[in-house]
Amino acid sequence: MAMCVFTTHSMKNFQIPNSGAKTRGSKYTGQSIKPLPIHILTVGKTRSPGVQLIVKDYMDKIKPYCPIHDLRIRSNPKNSTDPRVQIESEEMGFMNFIKQDDWVVMLDENGIDLKSEEMADLIGDAGTGNKGSGSRMVFCIGGAYGHGMKVRERANLRVKLSSLVLNHEIALVVLVEQLYRAWTILKGQKYHH
Repeated sequence: MAMCVFTTHSMKNFQIPNSGAKTRGSKYTGQSIKPLPIHILTVGKTRSPGVQLIVKDYMDKIKPYCPIHDLRIRSNPKNSTDPRVQIESEEMGFMNFIKQDDWVVMLDENGIDLKSEEMADLIGDAGTGNKGSGSRMVFCIGGAYGHGMKVRERANLRVKLSSLVLNHEIALVVLVEQLYRAWTILKGQKYHH
């Protein structure tokens, strides 16, 4: 089985299997895992009602497994037409929230591609204290121009949700569904086939 190794800020040598083999569970399925609080940071102002309804539905489904919070970073707070200024301004919002002992996952179109079972392993590793995990998991979804260098350097792991570029609202919907799916995999429940 081939392994991809990523050196990260607080998780050294975090390994994600990439064998191409079909698996239906996680290495943690059925084990006791500490439910780290999950914070999802997104850039944006007002969400469409349909997206908000779907996000709330999945967050309500996740809450029995772990605390989960959805926080918005104001998009383009300086109302600049310069993309660099927008990125830097939004980045300040991310960096002001992230604590030193947080385990940060940055969603990025150039990040690693995870299977649902690998997302479950990621949560399991964080919840069992393996590989130096933090006190909470923070998922960062950037704005129209992506993330700045400070967030990129601080991220423990960069993950892509799709080979397609996704609008930040769509990325949020995909993320919360995958977090719910990951927890059902960890608990051995029948949501994931």
